[in-house]
Amino acid sequence: MGRAVGGGDSEFRADRTRSSADDAAIWRRFRGIAGEDARIGALQRLKLTGPVPTSFTYALPDLIPADTWRGEALMRDTWRIGMERLILERAQPPWSAPLPSRHFADRLHRFDWLSDLVSQGTVGQERAAGFVDSWIQSFGTFNGFAWRAEPTAHRLWNWMRCSEVLFTEDCPPERMECLMRQLRYLSEILDQTTNPRTRWMGSCLMVARAVCLDGAHRLDEALDRLDGECTAQILPDGGHVSRSPARLLNSLLNLLALQEVLQKAGHIVPDYFGKWIARMGAMLAFFQTEDGALNPFNDGDEGRPEVVAAALDRLAAPPRRFTVAPKSGFQKLQKGSLRLVLDCGEAPPPPFGDYAHAGALGFELSDGPARLVTSCGYSAEVNVDWQAAVRRTGAHSTLVLAGRDSSNFVTNEETRLLAAMGPEGISSKRLEESDEIWLDAQHGGYKTACGLLHRRRLFMSGDGSRLTGEDSLVRPISQAPSDDNKFINFEIRFHLHPTVTAMMGRDAIRLICDNGAIWRFKTSHEGTRLERTVYLARGNVERPEQIVMAGYADPNSDGSEPPNCIRWAFLQEKVA
Repeated sequence: MGRAVGGGDSEFRADRTRSSADDAAIWRRFRGIAGEDARIGALQRLKLTGPVPTSFTYALPDLIPADTWRGEALMRDTWRIGMERLILERAQPPWSAPLPSRHFADRLHRFDWLSDLVSQGTVGQERAAGFVDSWIQSFGTFNGFAWRAEPTAHRLWNWMRCSEVLFTEDCPPERMECLMRQLRYLSEILDQTTNPRTRWMGSCLMVARAVCLDGAHRLDEALDRLDGECTAQILPDGGHVSRSPARLLNSLLNLLALQEVLQKAGHIVPDYFGKWIARMGAMLAFFQTEDGALNPFNDGDEGRPEVVAAALDRLAAPPRRFTVAPKSGFQKLQKGSLRLVLDCGEAPPPPFGDYAHAGALGFELSDGPARLVTSCGYSAEVNVDWQAAVRRTGAHSTLVLAGRDSSNFVTNEETRLLAAMGPEGISSKRLEESDEIWLDAQHGGYKTACGLLHRRRLFMSGDGSRLTGEDSLVRPISQAPSDDNKFINFEIRFHLHPTVTAMMGRDAIRLICDNGAIWRFKTSHEGTRLERTVYLARGNVERPEQIVMAGYADPNSDGSEPPNCIRWAFLQEKVA
């Protein structure tokens, strides 16, 4: 089972073969209430019946470019989700075979793969329709696992964005009946769910249903509900309240699709669409790296560049550019081709912190399209215990004191998940002078347990050839000296992207990027080494390297000198 990321290779255990009992225990632990089977009573079943339209009045736009690699794999009957793979007979429905895990089944029932299969021409479209019919035959009446609120909402959205293939006038009536049955079911349970993901997607679906299927019946009510979710889940600077760039991207694509279908149907698009879309687009551009994808903060992966471009290209005007996002809690430093984004915000309040990471003062560093320093990343495709493991502070490019997390993980009693809280006292100050950037940030996440603040100072040269940093552990002046003079162990980690090859030298660590860019990491700190780490943000568990600086801190230091002050630098090496 995945454990805290830190230490050595012995800590990585998520790849081992599991029994069904292991799988069930892990699923319960890391999915909480959302992982429990849905239940439905006899009266509720009756409410799922009703009139069924013969076809869509308007098609919900599919704005997400197909993943042709996945589509081609599905045409070869290879189903891969994260670390798990299933190879079937020709056109065999995946749920007709024993599945590797509950996580694998959960991802299948969401149908995120459907449009990728549809993209594979006539044969792919026929196979996609056949799989939908097979699912309806097996699960269409009701199934506790498949009909949980979150996967149901995702499945409905994915079916609807493929409506021009699935719901033609001559399609089997069972398809439309099952679609409407699930929409009614979701409408019935939406007010009872506290899961933000379900509430968002459900609100989007109620608007899509009103426009595409119900002749605008209850459209105003659906738009009011979505307005409320926008206010609750989108911050004033356009960031998603979860502080996840990938969640922001998905939410923006939902709004863009709904805006397009509202316009096509001749309805007045509420003003809040334009307001939020412009802000979200600007924040998405903030997180877009030079390779076109995203920084994988919190529960977000890199994403695909073409999907990010699909969202940004649909904005009414070019996105506003900025370097400080105070509400979302991020700072950006950029000079020349060098770009750094620092996480200097606290975890969101419940229930939005259920998937947040304890990555305070961690950063993402890239040189043009070459990613250098990152975190362990995240992917919804990878097994749930790995998703939990990379939430820990040691999975981020920051300092870890006494093996503790900078944020507290507290059980959310409503969801039974561990929500990140804090850290307290996180702040940042910025100074730009003579074309150079200074950033001074700190947090008090270790203050209660260890009596020390973590302070991180960053300096970026005007030509973007040098990033200098200083990490210090400071006892606040307001705090009395500690009676315990025992030194406290710390580690500073810089997780390298899988595209970086690291070579340890006598006076520096050489970092060679796959595009030929070369950087050197230098420090006078003696306890510096290379270790293996993991990276999830490309949808699998990869094993790149990390730079680790270990030492012992004085609990009464002012942080001005070693061992409580560690200086380091990333220096660009000119390629001849």
